[in-house]
Amino acid sequence: MKVVLLAGASSIHTVRWANGLNSAGVEVFVISQHPLLVPMDHGITVHILNTKGSLGYFLMVPAVKKLLAEIKPDLVNAHYASGYGTTARLVNFHPWLLSVWGSDVYDFPYVSPLHKYLVKRNIICSDSVASTSHCMAVQTNSLLKKTRKIFITPFGVDSQKYKMCIQQQTELERDDIVIGTVKTMADKYGIDTLIQSFSLLVCHFKKTSPEIAKRLKLRLVGGGPKLEELKLLAKKEGVDKLTEFVGPVEHTKVIEELLKLDVYVALSRLDSESFGVAIIEAGAAARPVVVSDVGGLPEVVIDNVTGFVVPKENPQAAADAIKKLILNEKIRVNMGLAAQKHVENHYDWNICVKNMKNVYEEVISNAQN
Repeated sequence: MKVVLLAGASSIHTVRWANGLNSAGVEVFVISQHPLLVPMDHGITVHILNTKGSLGYFLMVPAVKKLLAEIKPDLVNAHYASGYGTTARLVNFHPWLLSVWGSDVYDFPYVSPLHKYLVKRNIICSDSVASTSHCMAVQTNSLLKKTRKIFITPFGVDSQKYKMCIQQQTELERDDIVIGTVKTMADKYGIDTLIQSFSLLVCHFKKTSPEIAKRLKLRLVGGGPKLEELKLLAKKEGVDKLTEFVGPVEHTKVIEELLKLDVYVALSRLDSESFGVAIIEAGAAARPVVVSDVGGLPEVVIDNVTGFVVPKENPQAAADAIKKLILNEKIRVNMGLAAQKHVENHYDWNICVKNMKNVYEEVISNAQN
């Protein structure tokens, strides 16, 4: 099978799909106007075109047509309903699969009527559509007058790699109980709610169990526009000395950071949280999670089994859930192991790649009939 990924080569998600499909025996070609920041595996052909920005998606059409005529792929998979989806529609190669990512169906269509029209046309003109989550599939169909079948193609993790890292981890002699997250310091991710929840926890344990209060730490990994504002909030809440703002880390360091946590918390406040990749990663690291009930986050958590799902923007509800995990180490460990098993069974990278390959085969078969 010969497939062209029309996608941003600078995205780690594009790189992982390309590498995964290549390993599964698919002949992969990548066409992009974004620079390649991370090398792709041997056997993948990458074409970086000389266009840029929003206009670039239109200007690259002739070059893409020429490349497709040379490559003669069985399928084009355009990633992102707005930019590369527009290119794919104008190129008019068939069959083509449109993979929606998140902001392209949650945010872009509501910028203006023109933006909405553009995305709708791209979705309608594609031969098939894929989404990483069920909630985003619903959002995608909400843009259309007629509901269409949307393939669910979740983004997974290398669960065996996580297991190896856990086995190789040298247990540190520490008595701290570390609550944390690995996310961009931005409004939509609810880091402020997490800080407020942590403050409530510290206040509670100072009154009921001072020895536990002394062990609590908050670790926030990531950079972003609200970093300084969140540091001020931690000071205002009286937990700045217990909070460590680590800053951004490379994706290769994410496992290392997750293993420093006892509980992973994601309290996003917007439904545009299309898929809980970070939750999957935390589960693979055998960490129990506390997540808000928005977007695709609840889809990847089994409530009361692999973690807890709490109402969004509710610091007290989040604090109560985290408290259960702090007070009972057995529950904390068992939920982490359950999360690890859940990821291994449903979101292992090999399973996800096989699923995507099956989708490709079905789309190609449908086009031939």
